[in-house]
Amino acid sequence: MGVQDFWVMIIVLGLCFQSQLLNSQNLTCHTDDRRALEDFLAGLGSVIDGWRSNSSSECCKWPGITCNDSLSSNRVVKLELSKTRLRGKLSEALGNLTQLTTLNLSRNSLGGGLPASLFHLQNLEVLDLSSNDFSGPLSGGIGNLTSLVRLDISSNGFSGSIPDVFYNMGKLENMEALSNNFSGQIPPSLSISPTLTLLNLRNNSLEGQIHLNCSSMASLASLDLGSNRFSGSVPDNLPTCRGLRTVNLARNNFSGQIPETFKNFQTLSYLSLSNSSLYNLSSALQILQQCRNLTTLVLTLNFPDEELPADPSLHFDNLKVLIIANCRLKGSIPTWLRNCTKLQLLDLSWNRLVGTIPLWIGNFESLFYLDLSNNSFTGEIPRSFTGLVSLISGNISSEETSLDFPFFMKRNVSTRGLQYNQVWSFPPTLDLSHNNLGGQIWPEFGNLKKLHILDLKFNHFSGQIPGDLSGMTSLETLDLSHNNLSGTIPPSLEKLSFLSKFNVAENHLSGEIPSGGQFQTFPNSSFEGNNFTFCGLSCRRSIDRANPRSPSKSESKRGPIIGMVIGIVFGTAFLLVLLFIILLRSHSRREVDPEKEGDTNDKDFVELGSRSVVLFQNVENNKELSIDDLLKSTNNFDQANIIGCGGFGLVYRATLPDGRKVAIKRLSGDCGQMEREFRAEVEALSRAQHPNLVLLQGYCMYKNDRLLIYSYMENSSLDYWLHERLDGLTCLDWDTRLQIALGAARGLAYLHQSCEPHILHRDIKSSNILLDENFEAHLADFGLARLILPYDTHVTTDLVGTLGYIPPEYGQASVATYKGDVYSFGVVLLELLTGRRPMDMCKPKGCRDLISWVCQMKKEKRVSEVFDPFIYDKQHDKEILRVLEIACLCLSECPKVRPSTQQLVSWLDDIDRNI
Repeated sequence: MGVQDFWVMIIVLGLCFQSQLLNSQNLTCHTDDRRALEDFLAGLGSVIDGWRSNSSSECCKWPGITCNDSLSSNRVVKLELSKTRLRGKLSEALGNLTQLTTLNLSRNSLGGGLPASLFHLQNLEVLDLSSNDFSGPLSGGIGNLTSLVRLDISSNGFSGSIPDVFYNMGKLENMEALSNNFSGQIPPSLSISPTLTLLNLRNNSLEGQIHLNCSSMASLASLDLGSNRFSGSVPDNLPTCRGLRTVNLARNNFSGQIPETFKNFQTLSYLSLSNSSLYNLSSALQILQQCRNLTTLVLTLNFPDEELPADPSLHFDNLKVLIIANCRLKGSIPTWLRNCTKLQLLDLSWNRLVGTIPLWIGNFESLFYLDLSNNSFTGEIPRSFTGLVSLISGNISSEETSLDFPFFMKRNVSTRGLQYNQVWSFPPTLDLSHNNLGGQIWPEFGNLKKLHILDLKFNHFSGQIPGDLSGMTSLETLDLSHNNLSGTIPPSLEKLSFLSKFNVAENHLSGEIPSGGQFQTFPNSSFEGNNFTFCGLSCRRSIDRANPRSPSKSESKRGPIIGMVIGIVFGTAFLLVLLFIILLRSHSRREVDPEKEGDTNDKDFVELGSRSVVLFQNVENNKELSIDDLLKSTNNFDQANIIGCGGFGLVYRATLPDGRKVAIKRLSGDCGQMEREFRAEVEALSRAQHPNLVLLQGYCMYKNDRLLIYSYMENSSLDYWLHERLDGLTCLDWDTRLQIALGAARGLAYLHQSCEPHILHRDIKSSNILLDENFEAHLADFGLARLILPYDTHVTTDLVGTLGYIPPEYGQASVATYKGDVYSFGVVLLELLTGRRPMDMCKPKGCRDLISWVCQMKKEKRVSEVFDPFIYDKQHDKEILRVLEIACLCLSECPKVRPSTQQLVSWLDDIDRNI
């Protein structure tokens, strides 16, 4: 480097340093902005963490505030306070933040109307007020926001007509106003916007015909007008919107046919026209086949009593989702479908189709959901179904499985109105129920390791149940009821550890009902109408309870005598065995060197105590630790650092040398494992990584203890906020509680269905749902039972479940199940809704058991009285009642009725986004 280059570099560095110094000295926001923020805060019925009005020089550093980097003055340009539990009304002072470009107050509990001053913010580019309680008409002043790029007022209570004031909003790209009470028609000024890319007005009361000037709307990519009252014909000019890809017009009052012009709709990817009173399916398919980019087509509840077209010239090369259900269609499965090789989801259920099911459906490599139920198909199940690639390996790319429905579709009556709205919400399924199929059930079905639901009920299948079905290791539902099956139930089916619904009622089966594994949880109704000669353990227990038999007089006399004899014999034998064990242990102690005794069984155990802490590579900047570091950070496991305790041991807060906070769980109990086995189990748990799980960062051994190192959660547990902190209930508003429920459900669904290997939690409760600094839920203590007693799903009161959360079947069957986790999650939902503990002996008699109390109040039609008054109001009553409905499904006494965790996520997510 030359001398000249050196001095140039010095000058540049000096200028950079001077710039930084000037900026650091100019952090105070403008006086007018600071005053406006203080007035905004004063108008709220809540506080904002980190906002301190007595610290004027720091307001540019307040949470949610972004100032510009001008050297002359720092002006507030962004106010982002989403999900911060805000209440009250917006102050007119917001209009004084004249340089504001982004205002995001979404997912709070703000109400009333919008202040007029808000519409004077000429620089505003993003306005997101979604998921609040705003009401009344939307002011025409919105048209003054000429710089606006994104407007989202979804999920509020706005009413009246949408004002026709969008002519001058030449930069508007996203307009979302779904789930309000708007009426009238789409304003003309909105229907000619040249910059608009997304228009979502779903779930309002808009009416009339749809008039969009598509020649002017060149940028429109997504149009969602579903669930309104639009009438007339499907607009025929949509193809002239040159960039339009997603169209949802479902559940309106259209009539007629799909327009001929749609054959020119080359950009169309998603189309939902379900429940639209359309006719002429043949014409519709002829037209839509010209849409070369079409991937999702939903035409449910249309074309009543028509024929499913058999024209072999039809072709849909890119179709991935095809749903033409509940149309009462006649005919058979057409050959043109065999060219739809990219299909992932095919639903032709609830029609009147006949004939055999074609072999070529089994060649669809991506097909994971097939519903042909409630038709009149005959013949055998195509053997090719046993080779469905996606159900064997699950190898579908993330791009293919990320398809989101731009609509909401009710699955069936068993879901009680709850809906799937994404492709991943549909579990891998083969549903051929309610047909006239016959022949045998192929043993090769055992190859379908990724299949969750196999439903073959109400057919004419014969032969035996193949034992090879035990290879379907992900199976949750197996329904073979109402067929002509014979033989026995294969004992190998006990290996299906995820099986939560099993039904073979009304067949010709005989022999013994298996009593191991999940079979101890299935009700007697699953086995009725057969010729079983011996009833398994769980079934026998149920029968004994249902039909108690009084002993005869002779039995009464013989009972005490037989009991005395048995007692004497067994008592003597027990004493002899006990004496033998005492002598044996005494002898062994004399022969074993005490200093070497600890090495005889677990040499690695002792050696590990002197090594460094084992840290997993799942956290950035995980620095090497020693056991000395852990001892210092917990003050030698001092009681003052205890932040939790449970059946698995104590939890300590620790601040590591690098300043990071972690939680250290000191396992108690008999681990029953060699170090090698323990390490394998812990490493398996470390691979369980999900945003809603508490991350296991490492482990080590210290003397006789095993220590697990977890991420630290700033806001303790849900139990603390609901039941211990005095103001906890007031701090947890409805939106926060719903987010906690959704997060916990997502974590549990990951453990049950996505984590490899799958993990059964076995102790879901509010104290095992930890909350981070943003009140996001994280499940704790998952998989720990296996570290204490590995490879055992046996229920014990010490290791599995907590009083008030334990499902009723655990009392009659000693095996933990995935549906047992769902039951416990239902109890947590009731805690969130009521603010009460599952068991509270301080309550009056009849109110101590939360579940029984809620059920009784429902019977008495006093359900509104069970809800926590801090969350129950008119704005949220529908959401709260829906969550109660979900909780009651989770708490069903019969495990098979309980939903899967995947369904829970879908339902709660639906409530969170769309009610």
